[in-house]
Parts: sequence; C-alpha cells; structure tokens
Amino acid sequence: MEEPHTGERGGRVCITIIGAGTIGLSFAALHLSQRPNAEVTIYDTRPELEAYVYDNLSASSPRAFTEEQIRDLFTSKRLRLASSLSEAVRSADIVQEQGPENESFKTHIWEKIEQDASPTCLFWSSTSGIPASKQAVNMKSKSRLLVVHPYNPPHIMPLLEIVPSPETDPVIVQRTLDYWKHSGRVPVVLGKETVGFVANRLAFALLREAISLVNEGVASPQDIDQIVENSMGPRWMVAGPFKSYHAGGGAGGLQSFFDNIGGTVQDCWDDSGKVNMGEAWEGPLCEEVQRTYGKRDPVELQERSELTKLLLSTRESHNAE
Repeated sequence: MEEPHTGERGGRVCITIIGAGTIGLSFAALHLSQRPNAEVTIYDTRPELEAYVYDNLSASSPRAFTEEQIRDLFTSKRLRLASSLSEAVRSADIVQEQGPENESFKTHIWEKIEQDASPTCLFWSSTSGIPASKQAVNMKSKSRLLVVHPYNPPHIMPLLEIVPSPETDPVIVQRTLDYWKHSGRVPVVLGKETVGFVANRLAFALLREAISLVNEGVASPQDIDQIVENSMGPRWMVAGPFKSYHAGGGAGGLQSFFDNIGGTVQDCWDDSGKVNMGEAWEGPLCEEVQRTYGKRDPVELQERSELTKLLLSTRESHNAE
C-alpha cells in the first residue's frame, strides 16, 4: 500500500505525543507497532518519565513490548523523550495532544505548539469533549487543528472519531483519514461539532437509562450488565442500531420495523428516565456497584482486553472472507 502523505520526510513520520497518560502511551504504542517508519517523541512533565515509560508502555501496546524491545526503541531513536515542548514539536509531522480536559490548558498549549511546529504539521487533540473550534481560539491558523477522539483503549478499539471545526482545512481532514486507515484503524468523520461527539453520546444515553432502571427498582446493576452482555452487546459487535433494526424489519426494512412496533418504541422513549448527575441515586448506586464488583482487578482488566481483541480479530477474519 502506498504511504499516505502526512508531511513525513525521508520515508519517516515523526509523531510527537503530548501527555503520557493512559491514552498518550496507548497512542504511542499504536504508532510504533502499526507504523514501522514511525518515530515517536513523548513530552510529559511528570518526574522520572523514562522509568514510567518502561513500566507502562507494554501494557498500552497492541503487542506486549518487552523491556528489551523498549530499550531497542530508545536505542534506535524510534522512541525519544523531549525535555521541552519546543524541542518536542520542532521536527514533528504530527502533534497529538492528550493533556488535561481543561479548555484553558488546550488553548494555551496549541498557541505555543503552533509557534515552533512545521507549517505542514498535523495537529490532533484526543479530547473527550472540547471541540477544536474552542481549542484553536488563540491560534493564527485555526484550519490546522481537529479532534481525533479514541474509544478507550485506542490500541485495542479501532474507532477514531475525526471531528473538524468549521475552519479545519478539508485537506487536513483527508491527510488524517489517510494516516489512520493506513494504520488499520476505523476513522469516522463527523459532519459537525457536537457535545461529547457520537460514541460517548450513544454510550451515555444507554448509561442514563440503565441508571434510571436501577433507580426505579426494575433491575440491579448486575442484571443490566448481564442483559447487555448477552443481547445487544454481541449484536452490536456485528451490526449497529440502524443496520440491526433494518434487518429486524424483514423485507420492508427499517420502515417495516417502525410500522410494526413503532408504538412500543415511542412508549419507551416517553417513559425514559430523567436522572441527572449529583442526585440522590448516585451514592447508593456507586456503593452497590462497588459491593458487586469490588476493586479494579488488573488481571481481570487484562483478560477483558484480550477477549475484546479476540472478538475484534474474529470479526475482521469473518469480514475478510
């Protein structure tokens, strides 16, 4: 496959990761694993950054890096640590920011990045909810910035929501799409900025109704988890809501589905819960979930990740046939 144009020089693509938290390291590992020509620079103000990367990069990788492999990445200079923001971005083809979810921080850091980065450098923010139009207010060239929102963890989950601002250059959007498609991800461009983007809005709508059902005594948190895991969860792995209900309508498709049970659908919408954060349900629900599932078990989380990768791999193999 021909390498997409991302501004890289000499067959290399130089990527700077701003912020080495869980998402930042996951993206760093993804670039290094999926792109043999990638050189990754990490900038983070935490102390003992090198030791931190050695301890945590492997867990964030599509394939587990050994300590020796991480050492080889440093020795070959495919992986570098920068001591200043200016040094980090000066030679970058792509700058990917995973800083705090704070609008003031983001507007300030992009203004500084723009001063030292190449004019052709791509600017990506992994924000969960701050649109590019707000982050770019202090930039001279607002057309350079867009959101690349992952579904956590990005080294496992294929989806990336590409969210341009009204001022983002369409060429920047296309270069971003080319890069991620070539890296084996599933980038989806949203038609406009919206609060929370799409994946979170869909997930939070389900969460709100789940909370309401628990609050009304209809089902326990564990009951609802079992219902989702054994019904819509596996189905949505194969087909999303529109494709699923279109198939559910038989020969008449989605319109037939609405004709047949649209009344029930409307009744459910009318009866949907109206819970809000900070209300009386929050404390008792969190306590019940804590009693049911206990503390986060690293082994259990790793098993969940491995099962998710297996399911995704099985789907990809089936789609390729």
